[in-house]
Amino acid sequence: MAQWGAYGYAQQGWTYDQILAHYYHGTTLGPAQVSRVRVLLGQGRKRVTVSSDAPFTVRDGIGQLWHVAEGPHAFGPGLRIKTTEVEQPQQLPGPLLFQPGTLALRLDARPYRGQFQVSVANGALRVVNSVGLEGYLFGVVPSEMPHTWLPEALKAQAVAARSYALAVRKTGSWFDLYPDTRSQVYRGIAGEKPSATTAVQDTAGEVVLYGGRVATTYFFSSSGGRTSAASEVWPNSPQIPYLVSVDDPYDTISPHHRWGPFVVAAKRLKRVLRARGRLVDVRTATGPSGRVRTVTVVGSQGDSSVTGADARRALRLRSTWFRIGVLSLAPPQAPVTFGTQVVLSGVARSLPSVKLEQRQAGSAWQAVGPVAPSGDGTVSVSARPRAPTDYRLASGSARSTVAHVQVSPLVRFYGLRDSTSLRGYARPLFPGASVAVQRLQGDSWTTVVRATIGPNGDFEASLTLSPGEYRARLAPGRGFVPGVSPTLRVAPA
Repeated sequence: MAQWGAYGYAQQGWTYDQILAHYYHGTTLGPAQVSRVRVLLGQGRKRVTVSSDAPFTVRDGIGQLWHVAEGPHAFGPGLRIKTTEVEQPQQLPGPLLFQPGTLALRLDARPYRGQFQVSVANGALRVVNSVGLEGYLFGVVPSEMPHTWLPEALKAQAVAARSYALAVRKTGSWFDLYPDTRSQVYRGIAGEKPSATTAVQDTAGEVVLYGGRVATTYFFSSSGGRTSAASEVWPNSPQIPYLVSVDDPYDTISPHHRWGPFVVAAKRLKRVLRARGRLVDVRTATGPSGRVRTVTVVGSQGDSSVTGADARRALRLRSTWFRIGVLSLAPPQAPVTFGTQVVLSGVARSLPSVKLEQRQAGSAWQAVGPVAPSGDGTVSVSARPRAPTDYRLASGSARSTVAHVQVSPLVRFYGLRDSTSLRGYARPLFPGASVAVQRLQGDSWTTVVRATIGPNGDFEASLTLSPGEYRARLAPGRGFVPGVSPTLRVAPA
């Protein structure tokens, strides 16, 4: 049962039995066969204080009844209790059963209905609250559902909580239930609210049954619009026929119906999902309810998978009903020559309105234009950078990692005019920059002369050309990487 959805159904006029029948498929309501439960309030304690505002009694381990005055009584594993029958505190044989008088007992100042059984294990105290099932629910229902909600929602919660308590109680143990989310949150009398008490009383003794047995009535806050089948949550467990996926249309009133988006940096995603090598992509596979079953992490050194539940915990998400939108953009493997086109590849999956942004040194990010991913989410965008440029993909507040495109200047010779000079040009314009004219000697290039680039981008180097291979190299700085011309071959005369 999704509690916000149940509240929504109550707003639509549904009764508690209709709400329960919707969430627990094929079940009926029937009477509970258990009327009392034992709730573990503490263990491993070195000292506890039992008190009441009225006299109370304690029955020791051999059955003798002792009377205890009102007020606090603190003791340790020695079980030394001051009773009205004896002037000094005396050690009583355990276990001890504290029973209230006309007013409730308190454990460390917190009041509870019922009795306290105190025993010693491994030299420390443990305390169990033996309480009527209905009294237990008085302290559970308003702890699990807001007491201000409509009565039919509170009644549905009361029956679900009663059923769950009996279905999961630890039969055969020295206690039945935990006082926290390991069973259900139980705050005793301090947590009770009149509206929730009324809901418990109006459904007294009713439990959800399937095939004559008490159903394990799991409940949670918000479904996102559809509940999960048990087989999705616990894929290796036997199928539970009454815990199937059902529509939950009124969960829209929940503040958690939709959550996110959260931007997770690739570095963190790689770490928490343990990608092999560089993180390349992340893909999800969903179950019938739309929740994520597995997350496949594509790394440069191979793929790996984690369950949706493990991914949820690692990323601290609210539920397994999530989508991983991927924005990634890879830089080209080599610098781009000025004036030529570069194709940038990446992934833009499960995100709306993706666009390409760019910036050059010292400038702000600017939108280049929209990007249309292919069916599998891959993108391929063309750019013609005129200077070293950063590119990224953007969608809402999400940004991909930056793909830096290195640009080299375009350097060319005009051709061989004579044997005493070489003329050429460079783009973009770098007036005053020095061009190195180099000759191949063995396996390395050696600078034989330098020339200065003029205002129009041309340069001319004076030298005596001998047969061999020549090139021009320009390293202008300003973020550009060095550019070289195609090789010019000078043949023997």
